[in-house]
Amino acid sequence: MLIRRPFHLQTLRPVIFPSSNLARLRPLSLSHSLSSPLKMATPTELRFKNPAIFVCDMQDKFRNVIYEFDSIVTTTVKLLAYAQSLSIPVHTTTQTSAKLGATVPAIADLLPSPPHDKTKFSMLVPSVAAQLQPQSRIALVGIESHICITQTALDLRDAGHFPYVIADGVSSCNRGEVGIALDRLRSEPGITVTTSESWMYECLGDASHPLFKSLITVVKNKSSETSKVLSVLPPAPAPKI
Repeated sequence: MLIRRPFHLQTLRPVIFPSSNLARLRPLSLSHSLSSPLKMATPTELRFKNPAIFVCDMQDKFRNVIYEFDSIVTTTVKLLAYAQSLSIPVHTTTQTSAKLGATVPAIADLLPSPPHDKTKFSMLVPSVAAQLQPQSRIALVGIESHICITQTALDLRDAGHFPYVIADGVSSCNRGEVGIALDRLRSEPGITVTTSESWMYECLGDASHPLFKSLITVVKNKSSETSKVLSVLPPAPAPKI
């Protein structure tokens, strides 16, 4: 036989917290939480972890033989102004400067350090390679597209870096070589062909970054020059006959 026992309510004793603990408790104000929107953290890092700029063999002796040499100078100067604003490392080379002369003054005046002189076609000589951070994302400008630029991009890729060949910042003696070289480089895994402005924006990555104004200043100051350069570099393919 089931025996039912009477149900008794048990008196609960109040729990007393020490006054020191009570002092730490603060009431949640719903109105305060609703009226104070959450603030997004301002990014302090660039999208590119280890950006760098390579300037290849921009020597005065080449001025009269390279297709649109002055346009390459314009793009290079723009990138160097950007590098100064963001403290991006710049690495420059000259090809046998004893015979071919020094870097053009418009570029040399903006360089943070003297160029590395070389005889190899690739810029990735030991003195340059030793200064690079691992997996650097490198904007590559200079001459010639099908020789030094191509070999530098391949060597950078093979060394674990990410080369970005700047289409409005590279050229060759023969106009026709430029497009062929860029087509080849586009087909190479790990090598990107892009423009100077695209690389600068991708390097920064966020309009809320404290250095975004520096980027905009460079872009606006060079806007008309950039348009002129892009009308000739990279050169349009020759019409088929």
